[in-house]
Amino acid sequence: MRDDALKIQQLLEEIENKNNVLQSCRPLTQGEIERLNESFMVQFTYNSNAIEGNTLTLGETAMVLEGLTIDQKPLKDHLEAIGHRDAFEYIKDLVQEKTLLSESIIKNIHSLVLINRPKDKGIYRRIPVTIAGAFIQPVQPFQIQAQMEVLIEKNEEWKATLNPIERLARFHLEFEGIHPFIDGNGRTGRLILNLDLMQNNYLPVNVKFSDRKKYYAAFDTYFKNDDVSAMTELIGNNLLERINDYINILSYAQTQEDKDDWAPEM
Repeated sequence: MRDDALKIQQLLEEIENKNNVLQSCRPLTQGEIERLNESFMVQFTYNSNAIEGNTLTLGETAMVLEGLTIDQKPLKDHLEAIGHRDAFEYIKDLVQEKTLLSESIIKNIHSLVLINRPKDKGIYRRIPVTIAGAFIQPVQPFQIQAQMEVLIEKNEEWKATLNPIERLARFHLEFEGIHPFIDGNGRTGRLILNLDLMQNNYLPVNVKFSDRKKYYAAFDTYFKNDDVSAMTELIGNNLLERINDYINILSYAQTQEDKDDWAPEM
């Protein structure tokens, strides 16, 4: 086995082991969970939008999501933050309802993401596009419908043969390769990624703005060499980091609870 394949295998095994540990931990209170989810949502919204050129800082994103307006920042940036937040809330509902991924679900997610573009939201692009400096060659408009149908069918087939992290990494790469919408493909794709993760009992991940070069390079690796390992590793490392953070939080909470429950004998 090649060193990189062995590395990926070890990463995937560690994720499974740590995720099993996480599932066995005593849960937090509903209020604590909501607070952690809110913090993640702000960071996810900031990073996913920043990758696509949104100029709001993390702090400004948090303020916008609380209903404030940031002076001298474009309305577009405000709407992108709100739309992404609403899209994340939507996929959380889909997880609870155990809704299978479909074209209509993807279009609904995109409609929320592209709240600032009412004429383009939820509609497959009708013009050809190119992505400067990338190996990706998005399909022609007349091919999008068929390619999306095939991708969703393949995703179901992959469930029988691929590790969930490898599968969703491949789906993400293929989705962005089709590039079905005129704008908002990256944000929509990362939301679908998290929908898939949560439906498979994993925590959602936050592809960081600071990791954007690795993220873009993973696309080049795939479309140049048909190699999914770079994206699998990027997603896997982000997921493992979140799992470890959550385990630490739960362990600390349990320690504090045990201290509160303990009382010296009189």
